[in-house]
Amino acid sequence: MLLAIQILLGVMFAGTGIGLVVDISKNRMDELKGSTGKQWGSAFAVGIIANFLDTLGCGSYAPSTFMYKLFNQIDDINIPGTLNVGDTFPVIFEAFIFTTSVECDPIFLWVMFICAAVGSFGFASIVTKWPRNKIRIALGTIMIPLAAIMLCKNLGVGPFGIVGTATGLSGWKLIVAAALNILWGALMDIGFGLYAPCMATCLLLGVDAATCFPVFMGSCACLMPACSIEFIKSHRYDVPHTIGNAIGGCIGVFIAWKLVTGLPMFWLINLICIVLLWTSYTLLSAAKKDKAKGIA
Repeated sequence: MLLAIQILLGVMFAGTGIGLVVDISKNRMDELKGSTGKQWGSAFAVGIIANFLDTLGCGSYAPSTFMYKLFNQIDDINIPGTLNVGDTFPVIFEAFIFTTSVECDPIFLWVMFICAAVGSFGFASIVTKWPRNKIRIALGTIMIPLAAIMLCKNLGVGPFGIVGTATGLSGWKLIVAAALNILWGALMDIGFGLYAPCMATCLLLGVDAATCFPVFMGSCACLMPACSIEFIKSHRYDVPHTIGNAIGGCIGVFIAWKLVTGLPMFWLINLICIVLLWTSYTLLSAAKKDKAKGIA
């Protein structure tokens, strides 16, 4: 079953790559040839740095957007497509190397991946009607006590028990994790990253910290190719920055993978707690800014 997952990831990687190469060769060669050194430098810098952070669980969209604004080498209208298409390759690469190198129950992986896809593709028309700021506030608020509980578990403080060591879930825990991953997958349709809430779900249900990585990475890897193909068809992506994300991103993933798999579990869990707190801050901060602008 694990081999089947890796074959699926390989097919999605190749399929998205073929679609991108065909579109560039047929419709975007002038943009490719006209790209400047500054554009390529910006493209690879963003790809490496953002996807290094992504592999650590921090997500890549926020740092990528920040750096795009900083370098000012890409039209704002092309940012969503560039992020979706370019980051598809490193995210699939993340999922492939972590499912290969980290012990995890294949059935658990399949359930979580399928549920994320069902959430994204089956509930898009529903979640797009939900109030964005209320979701931000709810998720951002919940992540603070989650991070605190995980830190207490890691330090052996309080009545929270010990850090989980499970490489999979079954029974009611699997049902809860699957149901929540449908929700996290659905929220991807309105711009809420799956990494942090999926990670928190797995940790609190007793999953080993390292095992969380192939779970949330593979969940996203199953969502992104379909979105990418739509952006490729509409030509709403920046050519050099998409290539920079694809190639530079895989380099950043490889470097971060060596760091993550080499970390002692104690420090890995501390890192995950920091990621949860950072995600909480970004969600609550975005909600506050929109509220100040009168956006619900």
